[in-house]
Amino acid sequence: MDPFNYKRRNSSTVIVGNVPLGGTFPIRVQSMTNTPTLDTRSSVEQCIRIIANGADYVRLTAQGEREAYNLGNIKQELIALGYETPLVADIHFNPKAAFAAAGVVDKVRINPGNFVDSARTFKQLSYTDEEYAEEIEKIRTRFIPFLDVCRKHGTAIRIGVNHGSLSDRIMSRYGDTPEGMVESCMEFLRVCREADFPNVVISMKSSNTVVMVRSVRLLIAAMEREEMHYPLHLGVTEAGEGEDGRIKSAVGIGALLSDGIGDTIRVSLSEDPEIEIPVARKLVAYVEKRKEHARIEGEVVPGFDYYTPCKRKVRQVGNIGGDRAPVVISSGRIDDLTDRSRMPDYCFIEENESDIPAGVIPVIVDYRKWCPEMNGFPCFGPGEEEACRSSRSKIKFLQLSYSDWNDTVKTLLNEDRQTVVILDSKHTNPVGEQRAFFHQLIRCGCDVPVILKRDYIESADEDLQLKAAADLGALLIDNLGEGIWVTNRGPIETGKVNNYQFAILQAVRLRTTRTEYISCPSCGRTLFDLQTTIAKVKAATAHLKGLKIGIMGCVVNGPGEMADADYGYVGAGRNRVSLYRRKECVEKNIPEEQAVEKLVGLIRANGDWQDA
Repeated sequence: MDPFNYKRRNSSTVIVGNVPLGGTFPIRVQSMTNTPTLDTRSSVEQCIRIIANGADYVRLTAQGEREAYNLGNIKQELIALGYETPLVADIHFNPKAAFAAAGVVDKVRINPGNFVDSARTFKQLSYTDEEYAEEIEKIRTRFIPFLDVCRKHGTAIRIGVNHGSLSDRIMSRYGDTPEGMVESCMEFLRVCREADFPNVVISMKSSNTVVMVRSVRLLIAAMEREEMHYPLHLGVTEAGEGEDGRIKSAVGIGALLSDGIGDTIRVSLSEDPEIEIPVARKLVAYVEKRKEHARIEGEVVPGFDYYTPCKRKVRQVGNIGGDRAPVVISSGRIDDLTDRSRMPDYCFIEENESDIPAGVIPVIVDYRKWCPEMNGFPCFGPGEEEACRSSRSKIKFLQLSYSDWNDTVKTLLNEDRQTVVILDSKHTNPVGEQRAFFHQLIRCGCDVPVILKRDYIESADEDLQLKAAADLGALLIDNLGEGIWVTNRGPIETGKVNNYQFAILQAVRLRTTRTEYISCPSCGRTLFDLQTTIAKVKAATAHLKGLKIGIMGCVVNGPGEMADADYGYVGAGRNRVSLYRRKECVEKNIPEEQAVEKLVGLIRANGDWQDA
């Protein structure tokens, strides 16, 4: 791939009902119902709402054969009402349900972590090479008959790998790693190729955006080595709801879409499923504006590894760079910022010097307004390199774009050890242009810290969240950038824009400032009202800093996807909840009305509680 210029990845075409994907077809958008699949009427009604919002596919869970067969009734009722949108069955643990669904729906999603292997228990297993080969043979024996049924009915499949449900066999040999996710997928893909079954889509999902992006990239590399070109379904599992769910999804999905990767997406929000569709549409539309953009001329650093990018060596200037967490710059008055847990490291002030409020947060001002006595630092622009060099400030900011690079800039950045670059871009493909600037720095051996800056004109919170997260997340996941600065010329309050910046850094696991909630998007397996439950848990714990709390509707992905969470709240039965401390279930089958109080008690007992 060209890291600087946008182009869709070439993939094979997969036929899913009357809506093919991959190849030259548009990026498809989908969602998943959260009604009980045996409730035909409710499922049909929700499918219609999802379709009405623009979905290309609708997925429904099928825990057992009864649910799988009832998908046929749901499909027939939809067709009778004039809806022919393809339906997808979601299968966990139960291959018999997969066989049943293959005869009645357009695509079946199976999980290689539990289609043949036993459910994950976090046990360490030991195999000789011969024993491991026997386990692979079991996959062939059980998987090929399923492919034969799918071939007979013209049914596509999705091999859906979840970070949280890798089998103990894979975990024992490869660890809890993206490499393990890739191998779990490749084992099944090799059988598909052997059986000459091409109607395959792949997904590699995780609640950790870094793991999700890296696993997809590594899978593409593995497929290319074996001359496979299957299309990809993208999604961040358990992204959550509201601001966090949108930003986390846009970081992971947007980073891959920005590089032309992805043929269908689902934005998994812990909200009504039909709400997911317009969010996904906005994200796809924003990235696809880069089609046929003005070419970015850049030179890739020799030895650059796109699949596992390393962090470049960066000098430290003040609290920027080195081993420090990325900084945040906010635009506007300090007294406009109300969230004390997310105070920026610097505020850029455009007003007169006399209007600059005194405070503990240093300001950044035009160098013409700066003086040594000020609690702040000067900012210079293109063509002002000599003024920057002569400044006496201990930190100096130089705002540039890729097109401003020249020998004068190169000399200044290498020689003046107090300068920090603020890297802007007005290009249609800002990710590609800003990435090209970093390659220029690395080739020149320049270790200057760089703040990623993006300017927007948005009036809706959601639009700004998606665009900023997609643009900045793509670079931050590649370990590029020592800070961020988002500006918006629109009615969105400064405090909100500031909060979105911290949310982006938290989504890429670079700076944690709040409790992180790993909450599933709900489906027909969910055993309680997820949205109400999330609200209750957040009301009790949102003031805590640095914890990860998983809120999962059932045990299918629950213990696995939240394995790196500090605490877990998992549906165990109708109106029953089990509580986890990391991977360990510490209390089972608690009545739902007592569960939040018990969760708070568990956090207190482990010394992680702080009063609001």
